[in-house]
Amino acid sequence: MLIDGRPTRTIWPAADGSGDVEILDQTLLPHVVEAARLSSLADAAHAIRSMQVRGAPLIGATAAYGLSLALREDASDPGLNAATKTLLATRPTAVNLAWALDQMDRAVRPLPPSARYAAAWARAAEICDEDVETCRRIGEHGLEAIRKIARRRDDGVVKILTHCNAGWLATVDWGTALAPIYAAQAAGIELHVWVDETRPRNQGASLTAFELGQQGVPHAIIADNTGGHLMQHDEVDLCIVGSDRTTREGDVANKIGTYLKALAAHDNGVPFFVALPGSTVDWRLRDGVRDIPIEQRSPDEVTKISGRAASGEVVSIDIAPAGSPALNIAFDVTPARLVSGLITERGLCAASEAGLLGLYPEQGGK
Repeated sequence: MLIDGRPTRTIWPAADGSGDVEILDQTLLPHVVEAARLSSLADAAHAIRSMQVRGAPLIGATAAYGLSLALREDASDPGLNAATKTLLATRPTAVNLAWALDQMDRAVRPLPPSARYAAAWARAAEICDEDVETCRRIGEHGLEAIRKIARRRDDGVVKILTHCNAGWLATVDWGTALAPIYAAQAAGIELHVWVDETRPRNQGASLTAFELGQQGVPHAIIADNTGGHLMQHDEVDLCIVGSDRTTREGDVANKIGTYLKALAAHDNGVPFFVALPGSTVDWRLRDGVRDIPIEQRSPDEVTKISGRAASGEVVSIDIAPAGSPALNIAFDVTPARLVSGLITERGLCAASEAGLLGLYPEQGGK
């Protein structure tokens, strides 16, 4: 996708041939567009933990390159095991992290240590390219849902509500929930996107609005609690969100607040779609509310907010009384019964075990 008109990915090998990796530092967006360099396992782990990179697919891609950087220094079995453990501990909810590290382990563990680094680097690059193609296909399949609504609208403008950021900034390119929007834009369908601010880190206001603006998609930022009102007044045609982990029965973990949007959509008869790659499905789990691990982050994300001051400096300010405690739960789970359908790289399906197995029959015995 585009930044200042230039095609850009979120992660890429450093152009100087050093074997390092560069990422778009998302903690600085939307005010500063700047790359950060990853030269070691510690750099990659910090990038994931601090949310310099975020979004389940991009977390997985960064972990893959992080393991490569670790094997550049120590390709022994203990080195491989320790690096995997370190990366797995960075973010507990996004299943793509474990998926990517499993892919890397399969590629390198059978090899002698002398061959592991090169194999790891190649597999990490493949994971990134595969993610781009996967997201492009999600966009194609989601486009069909948008087309159907566009045919029914008198004015032709399809109004879509999304939550958090599940665009290209959450993947290597294209995105999940925003990929159908970009596909619809390319197909000439008129769109308007309602962008939840997404407290407490404001990924909607800072990231989704940034990339939609760069791509020229009409949009407006709304307070998180505005979506229900808009649905009541026929201002939302459909909701599309992403997922950090989805169970085999279709329960969806996504950024905190997603469940409330699904409830409002259900009450108002608004279709509620979840866009995700197959790698985000955790085939081991059935009950999302009970079984999906939910990350809790620093209370500072709730009691402080960052932004650009009149001077142009990006600053962090307190917004709560000194000493007031805060609870910062990062994700919630939307039960499958509230999900109108899942948009994957293999097509659309019901949010159910039967629906998912119809697209991924190879998972039937697991």
